[in-house]
Amino acid sequence: MIKRWYVPGREIAVGKAEYKVIIEKSLGIPCLFDDIVMEVVSGHKNLMHFLVPQEKMKLRNADHLPISQGLKMILNRHGFDVKPETVNREIILVACLLLDCEYCDVKNCKPSRLAGEHIKDVSGIKSEGWDLMKLATAVKIICYPAEATITEKEMFTRDEVLKFEKDVHKYEDRFNKGLCLNVYDEMVEARAYIRSIHRTLESLPK
Repeated sequence: MIKRWYVPGREIAVGKAEYKVIIEKSLGIPCLFDDIVMEVVSGHKNLMHFLVPQEKMKLRNADHLPISQGLKMILNRHGFDVKPETVNREIILVACLLLDCEYCDVKNCKPSRLAGEHIKDVSGIKSEGWDLMKLATAVKIICYPAEATITEKEMFTRDEVLKFEKDVHKYEDRFNKGLCLNVYDEMVEARAYIRSIHRTLESLPK
């Protein structure tokens, strides 16, 4: 089977060091086994029920070890240092949710920064030091000034808010109100999910 699918000049990625030794010794086929391969194998195991729905294999706790470096990076970014022996399916799922929430900022980063340039051009307010949530809030205030809450306005100086409200008509050809509101709502929702996920992680046994 291995020889049937093997392409000469290539290496075969294997999931265990002993597989590498056996295949290279018995078949003379070069194999690859390193941290990157382990990441891929770990991902395949945890996604097996999606990739092959008919596969009923259940992962043992040992199959979650060692902890994926990608998983570790995501959790560390949010202040959680999870020990490999505590990793289970629940932690993997919430880490995936965290990554989805982070992607909200990734996909909205460029248009949000562009909105910041419009704010600078129209109202003369520099937004270089603002995070994406503050940018999205500024755009929401500009697009829907009557619906702006006290909490939203408190993110800015009084002069900035007054300038937003005064210049509303100047932004009519620059911002699509519906799209801007969708971005704002999406970012608010993502942050709410992140807070909820943090509480879930904090409640898990150490």
